[in-house]
Amino acid sequence: MADNKKEQERAELHRMIWNIANDLRGSVDGWDFKQYVLGMLFYRYISENITAYINAGEHEAGDATFNYAVLSDSDAEQAREDLVKTKGFFILPSELFENVRRMAPGDENLNETLESVFRSIESSALGSASEDNFRGLFDDLDVNSNKLGGTVAERNKRLIKLMNGVVDMHLGDYQDNTIDAFGDAYEFLMGMYASHAGKSGGEYYTPQEVSELLTHITLVGKTEVNKVYDPACGSGSLLLKFAKILGKENVRLGFFGQEINITTYNLCRINMFLHDIDYDKFDIGHGDTLTNPLHWDDEPFEAIVSNPPYSIKWEGKDNPLLIDDPRFSPAGVLAPKSKADLAFIMHSLSWLATSGTAAIVCFPGVMYRGGTEKKIRKYLIDNNYIDCIIQLPDNLFYGTSIATCLMVLKKSKTENSTLFIDASKEFVKVTNSNKLTPDNIKTIVAAFTERKDKEYFARVVPNAMIAEQDYNLSVSTYVEQEDTREIIDIVALNKEIEEIVAREQMLREEIAKIITEIELPSAASADRQGKRGGGGHE
Repeated sequence: MADNKKEQERAELHRMIWNIANDLRGSVDGWDFKQYVLGMLFYRYISENITAYINAGEHEAGDATFNYAVLSDSDAEQAREDLVKTKGFFILPSELFENVRRMAPGDENLNETLESVFRSIESSALGSASEDNFRGLFDDLDVNSNKLGGTVAERNKRLIKLMNGVVDMHLGDYQDNTIDAFGDAYEFLMGMYASHAGKSGGEYYTPQEVSELLTHITLVGKTEVNKVYDPACGSGSLLLKFAKILGKENVRLGFFGQEINITTYNLCRINMFLHDIDYDKFDIGHGDTLTNPLHWDDEPFEAIVSNPPYSIKWEGKDNPLLIDDPRFSPAGVLAPKSKADLAFIMHSLSWLATSGTAAIVCFPGVMYRGGTEKKIRKYLIDNNYIDCIIQLPDNLFYGTSIATCLMVLKKSKTENSTLFIDASKEFVKVTNSNKLTPDNIKTIVAAFTERKDKEYFARVVPNAMIAEQDYNLSVSTYVEQEDTREIIDIVALNKEIEEIVAREQMLREEIAKIITEIELPSAASADRQGKRGGGGHE
């Protein structure tokens, strides 16, 4: 019953988001629109979050009627220092979403009011431990953009619509389900635009089901991890699957990632807050992971998950420092300049804890291409770092129909072999896309955990055999495809044809006989009629 209620709430929430999209989309294109909705959703969230936190403390202290939203700014100021330490930020009562929204219809300078509030929230964290996690969070919510309208009045009209739309999102009682609802609203918006545009802000968005599979694979045999890391974290959906599946308290030291795209980097940090991850439990960096990694001095990670960009260009051998970089130097070669895929693999391996597991989505070409990529595969196999290769179905990802693979890395394997799983048939078709169901995920994870041969599905291959195959890691090289074509017995078929021909001949003869029998009485009758007619003339 509770599940039904939750699904109804989710469907209603999605309907409201879709309505806002239709209402505003004429003037603001999809990607920009999403920035505005997510930014405003975030503003509502942190306003409600800090209000609920302060109110709960006062109610516990005995003041049952206390409401931070109606407090004067001067009375609230005294709590600033303590709140920045505990929550990482501070918002004055007059700056709260509910109060700004209530005054908005009469505020001719609403755009300036909002800009001032956003700067005030960001600057509240200056000089504190949370400064990096709040800096620039509202940069993409440009309230003075011409995209919102040509005049201040037009912009403010749309800003009021946007605030009202975000209010109308039924996120339920804050204490009960805010975390699920805010996070779900975020994920729906990301998925909605990724499925329409193919990419999300230039980045491929990883569908929730794929995120779930990666998470379950890295968690086999574990009930907690020190930290989770994604070297190309996008909007953070892969990292946050750990909070959902394992529970955020079981990711002891938090969520780490790096993202090169500034807009997506801002969204990732917003996403952390919307999923109720405190500022001191996440560390998301901005920059190029391959040439400027930001977590190199951290303790290695027990769980690494990633869907890095496929076959992008990087500096490679043009940068003389990279071949001596401890992440890449063990292989003796660098990934090609035109294809950085295996550079992400080497980087992830380097950051992986001895007891950890990394699960990375790969473009299929990295499994069989020659040149330096083959040399890197040789290094990985000869040192027994590859635990498993999983062939996924095609058409799983928004905007690309290619059949990707998963490469699973481990540093402390007990056997010198690699598991290959052909999961290319593990999907259901949903409209134009393929989708992993919970049962599909269960089947794949079970095969990964059992590590046994299963005809047409899984095979454990000694690494020496992979070397004999010239370090080709394509699943189809090792797992035989089931031939679903019907086996035809030629002898039986010929006999059947003979019988059909004989039967056909027999039918012909029977039909001829019937026709003869019909024709004979007709002919006799005609003869009699002829004779009677002749006698009359005579």
